Amino acid sequence: MLCGTRSGQLSERRSQAWCGIDAGKGHHWAAVVDAAGATLWSKKIDNDETAILTALGEILDLADEVRWAVDISGTASSLLLALLAAHGQQAVYVPGRTVNRMAGAYRGEGKTDARGAYVIAETIRHRQDFAILRVPAQLGADLALLMAHRSDLVADRVRMINRLRDVLSGVFPALERAFDYSAHKGALILLTGYQIPADIRRRGRARLTAWLANRGVRSADTVAATALDAAQAQYTSLPGEHVAAQIVTDLAVQVLALDDRLKRVDRQIGEIFRTHPQADVIESLPGMGPILGAEFVVAAGDLSAYADAGHLASAAGLVPVPRDSGRRTGNLHRPKRYSRRLRRTFYLSAQTSIIREGPSRDFYLKKRGEGCKHVQAVIALARRRASVLWALLRDNRIFSTIPPVTQTA
Repeated sequence: MLCGTRSGQLSERRSQAWCGIDAGKGHHWAAVVDAAGATLWSKKIDNDETAILTALGEILDLADEVRWAVDISGTASSLLLALLAAHGQQAVYVPGRTVNRMAGAYRGEGKTDARGAYVIAETIRHRQDFAILRVPAQLGADLALLMAHRSDLVADRVRMINRLRDVLSGVFPALERAFDYSAHKGALILLTGYQIPADIRRRGRARLTAWLANRGVRSADTVAATALDAAQAQYTSLPGEHVAAQIVTDLAVQVLALDDRLKRVDRQIGEIFRTHPQADVIESLPGMGPILGAEFVVAAGDLSAYADAGHLASAAGLVPVPRDSGRRTGNLHRPKRYSRRLRRTFYLSAQTSIIREGPSRDFYLKKRGEGCKHVQAVIALARRRASVLWALLRDNRIFSTIPPVTQTA
């Protein structure tokens, strides 16, 4: 059977071909190579369903079997991956770091989309160990969108809190030092009405306490007393304090509104996460609540991709990598290629689990007793917990401090 190439010439249909796709938001570039590394097809493809389907048909006509690879596994390639899956095709993910290093093995120093796609195709032609990208199920897609939205809201909140503290320290530094505005809702409510020392002194403790209590502030008398002590420490009016007071009020209102939005998003994440068939198993591990559990589901993806606990720990960057040379052996270092989100999930859950008594805290204290620093002990605990969680998911059982009974084969 004959098929067309990029140059318009005719060639025989190959038994196997490799397609590398340099993905982008507006368009992709796909390059197809044969077993000898010769380019069979190379074109720009708009990130549009019709254009992708047309290119897909042309590429599938080139060979009996086509192996696919992309360098982006995020939203830019979502439509592309969904269309490939709908036509029974699977794509693997080639990290950008790998593509960058492989590019040095080929002639030329230019960087173009066509060259990038060719390098990706050549990479998967030589290597067979890249992870397969699977289109997430509805639950995974919903959680991924919600977790990304939550991260944006948290980043906005941190930025606003920092800006609020910066403005407040310029006109009322004593009040800025008096509260932790990132964790004290009552202090934020106070700032919606009072930001200047003279106004707080004029209001007085009794009326300020009543004002705060009417707005649902806990320990209103303590908050009022702290604010009044800060006001008594500053009698000098600073330039721009009235404009600064307006900015602080606006920022405090926005932070409180963001807190309400975060509560709604967290509630929605928890409801969707608990529809996962193994949500109870994940949450049973100490330190894994619905938010970190949802983060784990999104970051880990299809759990069938991990053959054992070591693969899961390696994907999270919790397994050291050897760096030996000559007579130097046993030199281990932190890996560079791993999922940052997965590592963060295990690290935060490990930190949370050591707060209360239990096996996680006992293991942490054991590592500290062996001379490990806090971070080292937490990473060691995270590695241990990755093995425990993998075993729980494999056996589909709830975590228990009592080890399971081993049955005789």
